[in-house]
Amino acid sequence: MLKRRSLWIVLAATILIALIGGRVMAKKNAPDVTNLAVAAAPAALEFLPSDVTEVKAGDIRKVLQLSGSLRAVNQAAVKAKVGGEVREVLVREGELVKQGQVLIKMDVSEYQARFEQSKGTLQAMHGQLDIATKTRDNNKELLAKGFISKNSFDNADSQYAIARANLESAQGGLDVAKKSLADTVIRAPITGLVSVRSVQPGEKVSPDNRLLDLVDLRQMEMEAALPVSDIASVTLGQEVQVTIEGLPNALPGKVARINPATQAGSRSILVYIALDNPQNTLRMGMFGEAKLTLAKKAGVLTVPQSAVQTEAGAAVIYAIEHGKLIAKPVTLGIKGENQEGASVEVLQGLDNGAQIVKTNLGNLQAGTVIRFAKAGNVISKAQ
Repeated sequence: MLKRRSLWIVLAATILIALIGGRVMAKKNAPDVTNLAVAAAPAALEFLPSDVTEVKAGDIRKVLQLSGSLRAVNQAAVKAKVGGEVREVLVREGELVKQGQVLIKMDVSEYQARFEQSKGTLQAMHGQLDIATKTRDNNKELLAKGFISKNSFDNADSQYAIARANLESAQGGLDVAKKSLADTVIRAPITGLVSVRSVQPGEKVSPDNRLLDLVDLRQMEMEAALPVSDIASVTLGQEVQVTIEGLPNALPGKVARINPATQAGSRSILVYIALDNPQNTLRMGMFGEAKLTLAKKAGVLTVPQSAVQTEAGAAVIYAIEHGKLIAKPVTLGIKGENQEGASVEVLQGLDNGAQIVKTNLGNLQAGTVIRFAKAGNVISKAQ
């Protein structure tokens, strides 16, 4: 009896152990429904509104970057025309002067004396010419009546010619003395501002000494060095947008001149970009950066250059359609700039108004679900 009861106990324990082992094996082999559900659901990316943009039709310009400093188109160096002592300097740096305005007065005593001397000499020559004229005329009559020889008349005629030449010489001397006297008063050759004053009253100067510098700021130009490799793309009259250091807005300009020779010691050619300056805002020596328009198209589809990615050697732009990322192979045109910055023309592959990823956000996957983050949320993007 005891043996039979022990046998039943052993049998029951064996069955119980088998059941428990089966349950454990079944649980191990059963699929994890939760993990399958997570794996089946594609990961969503959160974008900020600033991460996307809309394809628009607009203008695009292919530009060439240049830089240089400003200079006045019209400027003049005022120099002494005669030597002497400076009596008055009537202007200072920064003053506006008109063409013909008196700038400097010099000591006139020496030149006034020379003028008076020349004037006296001229009067004496007039007197000598009158005498020679009368003598010649009288001798001409006497020759006609046979009272004098032909040789005597020729002598009188020669004296007349000499007196006339002396008069002309005296007149020339008087003109020179008059000009020298006038040159003691120095006038402005152009309308402009005094930029440099190099002389003070009381100084003695020699002819050709530099006294003042004048600049006319109404017409300015930027002198920029252009690489020789780009010279074939630049022509007179091309549009330029110039940004001047210290000024908020870009200024319109155009290519006014191109230097015919390269700069010594460099492979560059100077180009001169004309700028209007009606308010005298621009100044000599200001530094500027220019964008020269090489090509221009209007009414074409453009996207930011940062939106274009290269995959397998082809240009691709990621668009958002029905809340998912779609890889769009595109054909591109010219690269340049529009009103929003660096952009590129799209010839094929996108429609006007398409929503695209604006910047390269990493390894994007086509088909990924997209949602836009709310303000304050942490943005999760592809790494």
